Amino acid sequence: MTTELGRRTVLASACGIACGAALTGCAGYGPGRATPATPGTPAAAAGGGAIPLAAVADIPVGGGVVVAAQDTVVTQPVEGEFKAFTATCTHQGCLVATVTDTINCVCHGSTFAVADGSVVAGPAPAPLAEKAITVADGAVLLA
Repeated sequence: MTTELGRRTVLASACGIACGAALTGCAGYGPGRATPATPGTPAAAAGGGAIPLAAVADIPVGGGVVVAAQDTVVTQPVEGEFKAFTATCTHQGCLVATVTDTINCVCHGSTFAVADGSVVAGPAPAPLAEKAITVADGAVLLA
């Protein structure tokens, strides 16, 4: 009986690790989402102590991108003005999923303004917290 329990534990652990790795590889990609900076891109090349979020060219005017790996949403409310906010919805902690003309949490329908992270439609009780960023060498960087 001890041997059978050992096999089940090993198999369950292996399945958990494999499934977790597969799901992690899918997180953070899709329409309206940013992909992590890769070596050779403007965001990665901007360097310093700041964390690269996205290339300026990848952030649409009046919209934005979600950078899931950094729990950040970057927006460009008007041309040349960039903002960053936490990507965690203030309702129940879901990651916001997309940015159109609003920042959208698909878990319960909350939407936030791209200009200041304020709640456009609930049930979110509070705005998204702003994050400090810099723009250098064609990239938006988390300060």
